[in-house]
Amino acid sequence: MQTPLYKFSPDDYAAVYEPAEDSFLLLDALEDELEAIRALRPLVCLEIGPGSGIIISALAKVLANGALFLGVDINPKACRMTARTREMNECPVDVVNMDLVGGFVPGVVDLLVFNPPYVPTSEEDCPKELEEHIGQFGEGLHDLVKSWAGGCDGMAVTNRVLATLDRILSPDGVFYCLLVKENNPEDVIGRLARDGFEGRVVKERKIRGEHLFVLKIVKNKR
Repeated sequence: MQTPLYKFSPDDYAAVYEPAEDSFLLLDALEDELEAIRALRPLVCLEIGPGSGIIISALAKVLANGALFLGVDINPKACRMTARTREMNECPVDVVNMDLVGGFVPGVVDLLVFNPPYVPTSEEDCPKELEEHIGQFGEGLHDLVKSWAGGCDGMAVTNRVLATLDRILSPDGVFYCLLVKENNPEDVIGRLARDGFEGRVVKERKIRGEHLFVLKIVKNKR
């Protein structure tokens, strides 16, 4: 998959996560999985926290089959950035300013993608709660901090998504999630297995002191 066109203005850098190595690893993983994704024939494709919008726009460009492509982001500035990327690439992506997936009816998402805030952070680094507070966006640098700060184990936001997977995914739905080694991906896979899911690493890469993993998660049909 080609990386979609995107353009940051000077003000965007303080509020929206700029595509980096983790973004491109996730793109590479989805490209590797493209045949399996096409076989799924997803009708609802959702990215949580699209930021710049390059991931959901790339999917919309290669899966243009009448499906709904949707990005949901708690940061209104990221929503505007995703909309701009959509327009630059002329692809059918809708954007909603929303906290994670609470607004979706059960069993509707066929393809779910998330590059979460995964960096372990101390209370000193990020003193405010990370999970909610949509009204606090617009405070400048704090917007950008919330795009990468993941709480004491880097899993504060990801755990909220994992807890709702059984409700949000369709029976054949698939979830691609990016984690870092400090998030203990094998422990996450084990926890998912106990909750009725199968998870495995489909791509990993070591970059500048980070060991990144992309997990593929599906409902266990056995």
